Amino acid sequence: MSRLLHIESSPRKDRSSSIAVAREFLEAYRNANPDDEIDEWDLWNTSLPEFDGETINAKYQILHGMDHTPDQASAWNAVVDTFNRFNAADKYLLSLPMWNFGIPYKLKHFIDVITQPALSFSYSPETGYTGLVTSKPITVVYARGGEYSSSEQMKALDFQKPYIELLLGFIGFTDIQTILAEPTLATPDDINTMKEAAIAKATQIAKNF
Repeated sequence: MSRLLHIESSPRKDRSSSIAVAREFLEAYRNANPDDEIDEWDLWNTSLPEFDGETINAKYQILHGMDHTPDQASAWNAVVDTFNRFNAADKYLLSLPMWNFGIPYKLKHFIDVITQPALSFSYSPETGYTGLVTSKPITVVYARGGEYSSSEQMKALDFQKPYIELLLGFIGFTDIQTILAEPTLATPDDINTMKEAAIAKATQIAKNF
């Protein structure tokens, strides 16, 4: 039995294109893998550790190879707990909208919590950075109001997909599949066509995920 973690980062819920496509993915996945566990993590209903005070001090203690004080250790435990839930999955589904050409701040907060030395990556002067979240597949559903794929001019404005792919690669992911839901701000007919294509791809990936 495997564990699939869905990280949901849109607050629009039933009006969200990224969530709509993700739900179709999950339905197809459940049908294909009825014994697997699915953990759904809604970042808008999650209290994440703040990165200030003893938490940030604890991170720098690790970077400098020093032990934590009791207060730092207590603060760092919340970071470790968040990472452990993330790392416990065997497979991942991430769904996100584009906000101001980038990603929602809730997702950025989550990324800043889990992307930590000795948890999701390591570093040595000899080998540089090494991602520690390895041998796990992830599918990413991107929703964008505009169309950012066909021209170099529009691709230059996309700080959503390139950032996520950079971050995932940095912490160790190599098996990354992409589903685009774009443009979500189009005519009703074009939106329906786009959603049908995104859902069809999601279903296909999920059956063999």
